[in-house]
Amino acid sequence: LEVPWLWRCSPRRGGAACPSAGQIRAAFLRFFEERHGHRRLPSAPVRPRGDPRLLFVNAGMNQFKPIFLGTVHPRSELAQHRRVVNSQKCVRAGGKHNDLEDVGRDTYHHTFFEMLGNWSFGDYFKEEACSMAWELLTEVYEIPRDRLYVTYFGGEPSLGLSADEECRDVWLRLGVPASHVLPFPLKDNFWEMGDTGPCGPCTEIHYDHVGGGRNAAALVNQGSPDVVEIWNLVFMQYSREVEGNLLPLPQHHVDTGMGLERLVTVLQNKRSNYDTDLFTPILDTIHKGCRAPRYQGLVGNADVGRVNMAYRVVADHVRTLCVCITDGIYPGVSGAELVLRRILRRAVRFCSEVLQAPPGLLASLVPTVVEVLGDAYPELTRNANQIKDIINENEAAFLSSLERGRRIIERTVQQMEPSTNFPAEVAWSLYGSLGFPLDLIDLMLEEKGISLDSAAFNELVLEDAKRKAGGPQAGQPGSTNAALDVHSLARLQGSKVPATDDSPKYAYTLGQHGHYEFSPCQATVLMLYRDQCLQKEVGAGQRCGVILDRTNFYAQQGGQDSDRGYMIRLGQQDVLFPVESVHLCGGYVIHEVTAVETLRAGDQVQLFVDEAQRLACMTNHTATHLLNFALRRVLGDSTEQRGSHVTAERLRFDFDTKGHVTVEQLQQVEQVVQDLIQKNEVVHMAEVPLTLARRVQGLRAVDEGYPDPVRIVSLGVPVENVLTCDSKAAMQTSVELCCGTHLLQTGSVEDLAIISERQLVKGISRVIAVTGGRAKEAREVGQCLAMEVDSVSLRMKQRITSIPEMQNLSKEVGHLTKVVASTAMPQWQRKELQTILKALQRTANTAVKKLELQQAEKVAQILLAKYCNQPVIIDTIPADSLSILMKVVNQLCDKSPGTSVLLLSPQASGEVLCACQVSKSCLPGFSAADWAVAVCTQMEGKAGGSPIVAKGSGNAKGMQGALTTALEFAQSKL
Repeated sequence: LEVPWLWRCSPRRGGAACPSAGQIRAAFLRFFEERHGHRRLPSAPVRPRGDPRLLFVNAGMNQFKPIFLGTVHPRSELAQHRRVVNSQKCVRAGGKHNDLEDVGRDTYHHTFFEMLGNWSFGDYFKEEACSMAWELLTEVYEIPRDRLYVTYFGGEPSLGLSADEECRDVWLRLGVPASHVLPFPLKDNFWEMGDTGPCGPCTEIHYDHVGGGRNAAALVNQGSPDVVEIWNLVFMQYSREVEGNLLPLPQHHVDTGMGLERLVTVLQNKRSNYDTDLFTPILDTIHKGCRAPRYQGLVGNADVGRVNMAYRVVADHVRTLCVCITDGIYPGVSGAELVLRRILRRAVRFCSEVLQAPPGLLASLVPTVVEVLGDAYPELTRNANQIKDIINENEAAFLSSLERGRRIIERTVQQMEPSTNFPAEVAWSLYGSLGFPLDLIDLMLEEKGISLDSAAFNELVLEDAKRKAGGPQAGQPGSTNAALDVHSLARLQGSKVPATDDSPKYAYTLGQHGHYEFSPCQATVLMLYRDQCLQKEVGAGQRCGVILDRTNFYAQQGGQDSDRGYMIRLGQQDVLFPVESVHLCGGYVIHEVTAVETLRAGDQVQLFVDEAQRLACMTNHTATHLLNFALRRVLGDSTEQRGSHVTAERLRFDFDTKGHVTVEQLQQVEQVVQDLIQKNEVVHMAEVPLTLARRVQGLRAVDEGYPDPVRIVSLGVPVENVLTCDSKAAMQTSVELCCGTHLLQTGSVEDLAIISERQLVKGISRVIAVTGGRAKEAREVGQCLAMEVDSVSLRMKQRITSIPEMQNLSKEVGHLTKVVASTAMPQWQRKELQTILKALQRTANTAVKKLELQQAEKVAQILLAKYCNQPVIIDTIPADSLSILMKVVNQLCDKSPGTSVLLLSPQASGEVLCACQVSKSCLPGFSAADWAVAVCTQMEGKAGGSPIVAKGSGNAKGMQGALTTALEFAQSKL
């Protein structure tokens, strides 16, 4: 098939109109598809499918592994492939193949690259594969033959592998000079998928950038930048077994891979991948967006200030970000997501610190990347806006916190006295408000030769933990700075100080990718409050209440915890004022703050809410409404709310009920909530006149005072619909009066698990629930405990004849019972497991008693035979416990009513157990308690009991004397 190739350009002729990267890629695909009958497949996503060992797809063959391994389903589409060609997106960063730290230092390492490949699955082999490769390179791409060198496997005698002369002869027949066909050992020319599995010899094609008729054979595989590998052809003809030996495969495969970036470098007469049109448009856009000089391609010491390295890092990394985000890998905290976050932060750091670019440069490169790669990978075009949003969001979070933290540290250091420790309260504000890990704070201080006041910092940590653990009840301020006294409130009102406008607390939106965006808020300090006194100024280090004209902080009310966060003075970005709690008093919102510097009335401040804590409270508050609705649905409309408390960690809900909630009812409640979450209902909120709101049929409201107008929260039904006359809409969904902050859609709750349910008093129950990741974790813990209980149950059913073994099993049941009672897990599952464990504990206890009784009977029979009809039996016997020893004594006395018995049992610990019983015919002159005391006193021990039975213990050193005392005591009483 003749193909009308669109260019005639080669390194030999050096024409000006060199092919573009897009043309080179397209020519490869068309060559194999149209001229050699290959099926063209799209690139697989870079997120691996079904291979947990891989962070990213890092080679073209990843998606074809099932074919090579022989695990492909015979009826699957994959099994029908014979000849395939594609261009695969690959990422090598993290894991075994990791080029991340090398990117930017040279001109050829990349985290993202494209792998051009053709495959044969049991179809053609060496002859055809080599012939097609040579045809493409020399006839289509017109690369001069004298610049190409090929290598083949030279053999490995230790493995019994001879040289791949078949491959060598193919190349010679194709006209490659013998001086350009070179043998290499196992490490260079034998490819293996892993420790076991398909493998085989490979042949590589290398290109000499210099040319000029020279012979560069000596530079092949020597790491020379002048002679580089451009294509690798792998011939899978063996299988490495577990024992290490190689067996021939029944079916031979071909797997080839050629990096597009290197091929384009060759065909565009460049020496650096970054000088090709895969990168130059991106580098040009970087230059336009930063204040650094233009890219010059410098490396090493010649690259003063690492400017050129920064260009390469940013150009490479933005390509990787675009491809990964498009394929569903987002910057995160573990696995591939963590690697991608490192890539993003590395790029951001080079953008801001080296290229001196303004924020947003990285995302501004996305359209250029799409322009370069979009034709080959149209999914990039479809997701361009999402890519930009995610990059911008992560860049902003990283830049703002890092830069602000650096400025705070530098300013504090400048103000410090020599040879002093870094103040703990500043470190605490970095830790609590900006989310700086403690090790990062230590590292930044170490670079400046300063140490943190660790003792003082640990005290702050301890104080915070105590405040969280034993803090005030919901709705009650935690200090005198958070609640205005009546006189101060009157002064504020008398001075016409306006009430705080807290409507900005509702100013948030749901972004395109499910991320909540909270609007910033600027405010003016109206008054400060400290030690029940209004003040115009508060000094550094003092805690106080701050009254603002407006705020986006949520004050503790309606059962919802207050926001946390920090404020800064406008124009003074390097001083944080941590906001620890927020309270509402007489229309004024009081922000409890630690003043790091002097704070004055009239100061202009910018407010920053702890978004993670706020979002967690929003999630749990919306979940509380879902739970309220579900409880009424399952338990009946008479179920009324009696109170609630919402924190970032969990939610608490009190309601009246006629009896205990059953396991089945708890499961049903969770299922109703799950259904509402799955529906992803819109959460509608609106302020309406109180009189109008109270007419809504089915409205849920607790018995408390509400402001007028009042805020209505309706799930799935617009507020105007539930307000319509005779509307029954509120009967079918959750409609409540509520001033809290809520999610905008129920799907963000993700999951809800009720982890506790108990009756407070008769008729009122309390449930505690968790949501999202905590709910998932609770379910996973529940499943693990259920498996442990199943394991114990199975072992309990086995025939156990050993008392210690059964006692250990009984202890294990007891331990599991405690764990199940105290661990956060679904309450319905807890109740189920507790029922099972209770039965298992009864079974174990009964089994122990039964085994002890059986053992006691055997020992008693032996002693009866030994002391036939004697009035007193005194002896030592082995016994695992005092319980068993007592049972032996009881058995003896039951079988021989006229006999009095005292038995000792020495233990491995050195203790001696004592048990005795006196025949009723010997009473009252002979007392078992006195007998045991006399014996155990001889052993420096103690004893006690009744006139008939008694027990005790002592030390083994006095055992022989004790036996003598026992006999003498008995003889004196008989």
